[in-house]
Amino acid sequence: MRHGGPPGRSEAPAEKPRAFGEAWKKLLSYMGGYRIAVWIAIMFAFVGTVFILIGPNKLRDITDLISAGLISGNVDMAAVWEIGYFLIAIYAASAVLSFLQNYILATVSQRTASRLRTDISKKINRLPLSYFDRSSKGDILSRATNDVDTLGQSMNQSVGTLITSVTMLLGSLVMMAYTNAVMMVVTVLSCVAGFALMFFIVNLSQKHFGTQQEYLGKMNGHVAEIYSSHDVVKVYNGQKEAAKRFDSINEGLAGSAFMSQFLSGLMMPLMNFIGNFGYVMVCIVGATMVISGQITIGVIVAFMIYVRLFTQPLSQLAQAFTGMQSVAAAAERVFEFIGEEELPEERDVTRRIGKVKGHVEFRDVHFSYVPGKEVIRGFSAEVKPGQKIAIVGPTGAGKTTMVNLLMRFYETDRGDILIDGVSIKDMKRSDVHDLFCMVLQDTWIFEGTVRENIVYSKKDATEDEIIRACTAVGVDHFIRTLPDGYDTMLDNTSSLSVGQRQQITIAGRWWRMLPC
Repeated sequence: MRHGGPPGRSEAPAEKPRAFGEAWKKLLSYMGGYRIAVWIAIMFAFVGTVFILIGPNKLRDITDLISAGLISGNVDMAAVWEIGYFLIAIYAASAVLSFLQNYILATVSQRTASRLRTDISKKINRLPLSYFDRSSKGDILSRATNDVDTLGQSMNQSVGTLITSVTMLLGSLVMMAYTNAVMMVVTVLSCVAGFALMFFIVNLSQKHFGTQQEYLGKMNGHVAEIYSSHDVVKVYNGQKEAAKRFDSINEGLAGSAFMSQFLSGLMMPLMNFIGNFGYVMVCIVGATMVISGQITIGVIVAFMIYVRLFTQPLSQLAQAFTGMQSVAAAAERVFEFIGEEELPEERDVTRRIGKVKGHVEFRDVHFSYVPGKEVIRGFSAEVKPGQKIAIVGPTGAGKTTMVNLLMRFYETDRGDILIDGVSIKDMKRSDVHDLFCMVLQDTWIFEGTVRENIVYSKKDATEDEIIRACTAVGVDHFIRTLPDGYDTMLDNTSSLSVGQRQQITIAGRWWRMLPC
């Protein structure tokens, strides 16, 4: 048997330009069950926006009625009230439709996020141990929490805003053309620069959002590993190296976050400038046309509102694209995890071992973590029932690898492992796991009393069972010497030795050890 052990965790790959369209395609396909609801929301958004676009035209009519009345000395208030009632009705209907649209999209986005979390949870149970050996735990956690949360929140905001903004933009163009073609051309030309600059900034900031999510995953992974292995880091004087690595990741995260937020933050002031410039052009050109008798004052009033309705979607579209970039970056990471290769399908076998005798045999086992690089070559061994075996050796000798193979966390390349003469390949993984009781060297003691730590996995345990468990592992006498015995609080375990903590941990697992 050669030097073994699982391969080290690889760093996350260098950031590449995100496949924006492909990520959204996968996400929309994943939302397939909610397509009808999304289309209903789109319809509500479209109709509600159309109602808003009708308003300026009616305000033009009110302005013309009042202007004509002021000149003639008799304002037709009945006609003004009639238009006013109509405007109240369509604006109220638009508000209701907007509420329904937001409610539907919020429901769809959160249910999609919930489904993603469920699928991630199920996926974790189907992934081979090799994936976790080469992946950072913090990065996996980041995909299941930060990325899914980003996806759920940003998708709701960006999709709704995108639908409304596109409808508002195109609808305002149609209504401006219907009201006055010359004024429409003036308005559009004054805002063309906004379009060009917006798309330039969107393309420039897209890669920074992806890089930000990538560095966030690295940061979570680094912090989780360093804090969970704090003792090891201190023993081997790895504090400086850990701090150096943290600073490197932190600088990358800060830089990408700054660029993404800075570029997206340029959108609003830029669009405000374009909108104000449009107001000025409408007033100047409109006043000239009113003086020449080509249009009425009501047309200027209508176009002042249309300028806002036309430029507002530009800033909203910029925000929507920013949100969609975050969604695409998060979705790509989530679907990358969901698409990881799973454990191979088990053969349709039903062999089980009834009463276990404990005869274990390794028969000419070959194994490699990385294809082509064998770490176990032709290993054979036999453990007879009743024997107690200690496997010792330096780090990397293959002790953990043997346990991983024995419990089918990994599959052998060649050879076989038998328990009571039955190959573990002919049994389900769950059945193989039920044959063993594993007590790791890591101790897991929680805040609370000794009693609570022991019965955490069996809430209905009696006092006699608790004492039997502690007596079986040799910790009962020690516990009784504590100030309050079994009711001693373990919120500070620094005074306990490693062996004592392990004994309390093993006592808590004694319920699972009983069948063995």
